Amino acid sequence: MPTVSVVRDRLFEELGRTYTDEEFDELCFEYGLELDDVVEEKVGGGGRIKQGEEEIATVYKVDVPANRYDLLCTEGLVQALRVFKRFDDLPRRFSPTEAQCVVQVKAETTEIRPFVVSAVLRNISLSPAAYQSLIDLQEKLHHNICRQRSLVAIGTHDLDRLEGPFTYEALPPNEIRFAPLSLEKEYSADELMTLYETDTKLKAYLPLIRDAPRYPVILDSKRRVCSMPPIINGDHSKITLDTKNMFIECTATDKTKALVVLNVLVSAFSRYCEEAFSIEPVRIEYLNYAGTIDSVDQTPHLDATEITASARYISSLIGVDLKAEEIAPLLNRMMLQVTAGSSSDELKVLCPVYRADILHACDVAEDVAIAYGFNRVKEQIPSFFTTGRSQPLNLLTDLLRKEALAQRGYTEVLTWVTVSHEENFTKMRRVDDNKQAVKISNPKSQEFQECRRYLLPGVLKTLRENRNVRLPLRLFEVGDVVRLEKNSSIGAVNERRLCAVHCGTSAAFEVVKALLDHVMLMLGVEPGDGHAKSTFRLDSEGCQDEAFFPGRRADIIVGGVNVGVIGWLHPEVLANFSLTSPCSAVEMLVEPFLDKSA
Repeated sequence: MPTVSVVRDRLFEELGRTYTDEEFDELCFEYGLELDDVVEEKVGGGGRIKQGEEEIATVYKVDVPANRYDLLCTEGLVQALRVFKRFDDLPRRFSPTEAQCVVQVKAETTEIRPFVVSAVLRNISLSPAAYQSLIDLQEKLHHNICRQRSLVAIGTHDLDRLEGPFTYEALPPNEIRFAPLSLEKEYSADELMTLYETDTKLKAYLPLIRDAPRYPVILDSKRRVCSMPPIINGDHSKITLDTKNMFIECTATDKTKALVVLNVLVSAFSRYCEEAFSIEPVRIEYLNYAGTIDSVDQTPHLDATEITASARYISSLIGVDLKAEEIAPLLNRMMLQVTAGSSSDELKVLCPVYRADILHACDVAEDVAIAYGFNRVKEQIPSFFTTGRSQPLNLLTDLLRKEALAQRGYTEVLTWVTVSHEENFTKMRRVDDNKQAVKISNPKSQEFQECRRYLLPGVLKTLRENRNVRLPLRLFEVGDVVRLEKNSSIGAVNERRLCAVHCGTSAAFEVVKALLDHVMLMLGVEPGDGHAKSTFRLDSEGCQDEAFFPGRRADIIVGGVNVGVIGWLHPEVLANFSLTSPCSAVEMLVEPFLDKSA
């Protein structure tokens, strides 16, 4: 859950009353929030000081639901709590004016970041606290719904320092030159990429566009750079406490999320306009490669969303019998307007644009439950009877861990589910045909590039990190690996595997063979021809696993199917994991031994 920091004194001033920490904690609980912490820390614009100065203030850390983007700032939180406590009626409706600004979107932007939405707030007056709240809200949105700016990037500008119409273009990096935010010197886009490589905040966003042949950029009519999303805004048009007309633009790869972000921003801060809650839309013109208008949009979209729900359905989810006329005032407390439906049981719920979390009647029911009070819902004995038990696969896994492996003197390890490509295949002398491992599309590091296909690499890495421990070392792991499966609904499936490694001068084949015999005995499988599910055999001639030493390896055959491999690890594999002592290992599937009727 996102955590919002709000200055206590400003919060109480806006709420119109003071609370003790315990009282505010209870208020948060009633609204479905959590007061996570109360701290003393330095804050900028703490309500009564100038921009750029700091003071020590009491700050509430409030955990809010991840989909309640409207609560990510003090303005939205105050509005929600005041309506919930019936201090205020339903918030005023937004009053859009005529569009005066135009943003023309060039066709080249489809190659990198195709969408833009925009709005203007006229005659706005920002106090130092409101200014800081605006900056904080942008950061929260960037980290939350914007997915670290990969889906949406927000830019706010002083409109009086710019001249429309604006253009949203995609240009080669060497054709973009401007002074970025907080700097006076001009840089080319290429130079900025180098400059921000060491910036603790901005370096994380560079990969989003760095390797693209064209970078997105928003320009005014004089070709002055407003922003180069998703990296940095221009210093020329930065907003200050003296800003009177604010131009907001959100560039995106996901237009729906961009509209949500824009709606949250304008709904929270349009209250500071001279005419409160007045929002000036912007005309967005999408051009084709010929330079003519292909389509036109006007943002933001401020029409309320209508959700139809029935009182009977809502009551069934909450467990309290409520009539439609009882539900309506409860929804009003959650800032949702209700009108009568076609029947006495039906409700038409109008959801304001900043309540993007309301998608279905079940979301309406959740708001009713919050307003009614979860503590008021009486406990009931369920109308059906059931008992809980372990999943058969997990039960079998626990038995193998405790009785088949741990009691034989093997120590359990837990390793990462994601590994590097080298560890998955190259270091194991196994060939990747691109049909086995599930790869991560944008890995953060080379250490975690794909899901593990086998357990053995993780156990060997653990051995590597414990080379100074006295030998012999006996390690095991029972866990899931992931393999591609085209017939699966998600294209991949989990496999439960068992892996054990004996490391030391006594790591002979017969050592792990004895362990395998014990495991098979626990599973009720006896040595035999391997044709029946109750017998197993070792096939040394058919084994082709290059991770093991030729002539000292064998496939494990049960019911005519290869379920694993056993043998001495190849010296090259040991060298690849910086191991100098011999190792013998066994790795096998667990699920073939599961009693499907259990």
